[in-house]
Amino acid sequence: MRVIAGSARGTRLIAPKGLSVRPTADRVKEALFNIIGARVIDCLFIDLFAGSGAVGIEALSRGAASAVFVDHNRGNIALIRDNLNKTGLAERARLICSDAGKSIDNLAVEKLKADLLFIDPPYDLTAVKPLVSRVFAKDLINPTGLVIVEHSAKNLIWAEAFPGYRQKKYGDTSLTFIAPPGKTDWLSPI
Repeated sequence: MRVIAGSARGTRLIAPKGLSVRPTADRVKEALFNIIGARVIDCLFIDLFAGSGAVGIEALSRGAASAVFVDHNRGNIALIRDNLNKTGLAERARLICSDAGKSIDNLAVEKLKADLLFIDPPYDLTAVKPLVSRVFAKDLINPTGLVIVEHSAKNLIWAEAFPGYRQKKYGDTSLTFIAPPGKTDWLSPI
């Protein structure tokens, strides 16, 4: 696992040991950033279920102004901190050790507005739809922002609740791009 492009290009990242974290494959990560393109530059990027932090670190490397990494596992947060230090990107990052739902609520209280919010929950998590709904209900995303969910390609039906969503499939993995309610025109280039 490595940083694909930007200021930290080529830096090898440390992945958590065991099966509790499923790091985003480099080819899926590369496809994701090819799709979002220049939207990452100067954005606020939130990485929920951050795991190793690889996706948020890629965003920072490619020019995101800042990134918030959320994971409930203290070991993963320590690993993300190590990866940020290794890439020299730690000063533009914020780490939160908490449940994703609570973090959404707390960040909303701060009136934080993400430009890109990436959610990579465990593939067996059935609460993806309520989690995305919560992001929109708490107004945590800018009107021109995107919520991006990485999930099992077998679990596609939940996205139909969001008008104008777009999905891209990469083997067993899918990426779903969701614009805020009423802003589906923002998805047209995807």
